[in-house]
Amino acid sequence: YRLVIDSERWLEDEGCPLFLGEFVGEQGEDHPLCPRTRLRTVTESLAERDLYMRAGFEYEFFVFHETPHSVREKGYRDLVPLTPGNFGYSVLRTSSESDRFNGLMDMCCQMEIDLEGLHCETGPGVWEAALKVADGLEAADRANLFKTFAKVFFQKQDCMATFMAKWSMDYPGQSGHFHVSLLDDKGSNVFHDPEDPTGMSQTQRRALAGLQQFLPDLLVLLAPTINSYTRLVKGAWAPTASTWGIENRTAAVRLIPGGKSSQRLECRVAGADANPYLVAAAVGAAMLAGIEGDFDPMDPVAGNAYDVEEELPEGLRFPEGLRRAAERFAESGVARQYLGEAFVDHFAMTRLWECRERARNLDSWQRERYFEII
Repeated sequence: YRLVIDSERWLEDEGCPLFLGEFVGEQGEDHPLCPRTRLRTVTESLAERDLYMRAGFEYEFFVFHETPHSVREKGYRDLVPLTPGNFGYSVLRTSSESDRFNGLMDMCCQMEIDLEGLHCETGPGVWEAALKVADGLEAADRANLFKTFAKVFFQKQDCMATFMAKWSMDYPGQSGHFHVSLLDDKGSNVFHDPEDPTGMSQTQRRALAGLQQFLPDLLVLLAPTINSYTRLVKGAWAPTASTWGIENRTAAVRLIPGGKSSQRLECRVAGADANPYLVAAAVGAAMLAGIEGDFDPMDPVAGNAYDVEEELPEGLRFPEGLRRAAERFAESGVARQYLGEAFVDHFAMTRLWECRERARNLDSWQRERYFEII
């Protein structure tokens, strides 16, 4: 390991300091498979153009009155959510669960995982946390720590939080939306142009075009599990093709107009299950490819982005399922250029292995479907 942060982060009641590190090679060189190093490589490539990533993650996650023992005893069925019903942004739920809300926020403050907001989302026991914006690597560090220690926090209370992309087909999936802008070496937002009606600069336009063009190639980094693709279906508040729109939450990329401090893009593709370092690396690589390639985006989608999918070029539709996403990633020149040959080969191989493991295992759906009628 290479120690990258000698941090004051720790859990007070454990008395144990926490350090973040990167994998290194035998001679101390960058390891080609380390997710944090892949992100750092992308941010360094951006810095060569005097561009610096500012980013923040948003996570949805479900909380249950369950323990690691009880979910196994139940076979992950008939789980009891922390609270029932659909109470999005609820004063009632946040007040009645104030000890947990305050406790989680206190833990995040203690560990330097600054939150912009924390609230109930729509669904039984579902919460959403918006992490404060930070430089690219720091934003991903915070996201990684948040996912890990939110689970620790709830398990200490005999509850469980899950960041699965979709734990039940009865509810929308859990997203890991990624907000991003680029700054120059003076700290000014290069995505902002006050002369443009939407505030969009030429740099933002090209970065947006890169995202639209290359998100399908890099999808497996944002949707890395078999389960990820149960979320990426029409009508479930998750994109199914590489679209963009102005303040359009049905599109894959949402342009958020604002002043020089808030003009940004939101990539709405990633699920809560994705590795934050690889999400940020994928978005950064796609934007960089767009900037260096002088691309232009298609026209923005007004209205329901699902309705225009059939009109899109085939290449802008997302691969269906983990296997196709991994195969497309393995063939991507952009992935290999910005993330490295060794990483692309290795990560694609791990995802194809995951598909093979899934294919050689039975599940309850197969038994219920075929046991009697075949």
